[in-house]
Amino acid sequence: MRVALAVEYDGHAYCGWQRQPHSVSVQAAVEAAISQIANEPITVHCSGRTDTGVHAIAQIIHFDTTATRELSAWTFGVNSALARDVSVHWAKRMPEDFHARFSADARSYRYTILNRPTRPGLDAHRLSWQRDALDVERMHAASQSLLGEHDFSSFRSSECQANHPIRVMHELRVERYGDRVVIELKANGFLHNMVRIIAGSLMAIGKGDKPVQWLDELLMAKDRTQAAMTAAPNGLCFLQAHYPHRFEVPTFTHSSA
Repeated sequence: MRVALAVEYDGHAYCGWQRQPHSVSVQAAVEAAISQIANEPITVHCSGRTDTGVHAIAQIIHFDTTATRELSAWTFGVNSALARDVSVHWAKRMPEDFHARFSADARSYRYTILNRPTRPGLDAHRLSWQRDALDVERMHAASQSLLGEHDFSSFRSSECQANHPIRVMHELRVERYGDRVVIELKANGFLHNMVRIIAGSLMAIGKGDKPVQWLDELLMAKDRTQAAMTAAPNGLCFLQAHYPHRFEVPTFTHSSA
């Protein structure tokens, strides 16, 4: 039986999604909890790996099991075996050709910046912080240069293992909610640190350090060293992966504010 789950987690205490031999990962925690309920070793596959300190609202995973359980066991049962910073939203039986990673045709992320003179106390590990005032209109105008298909080499970590830097950006918007500036992105795929490099570059534009047309120049440069510093991981949240309708994967409704 192939089962899919949607997993939410606060990545503050983890080395990232992927299992590591000497660090605590979200994957290892989730596999241990599912294995306990299945009463057999379980390996899970995710829709998109997240780095140290990065969070997720609906990380889609799948696993195969010979165990026969009610779907509630894969939600409430698994949650009872997880720490409080990781939670399963829903469980669904899936066809054998479903794959959490390879079946996805798009993914969405959110980057949240606390924009005020004083640093955060509450939710400090779930917000980035920028003390200088950010011009959201400039940031949004600049971000529209990234829509469509581009070579995103300037927004790609040197550690990125992707076969090529071409991605299609479907949606990108920058909005303010009080003292929070929110960047939301949807693309057919993301390169390593791509969202955080985009966020860092947009903040440079929002502060007035760079012109609005700077992102156009970065796309043409295809040179990571020309872009801004990589923004902090704590402001980044993986929202969800998107799949063809035939898989009937629930869409998670989330507020930007």
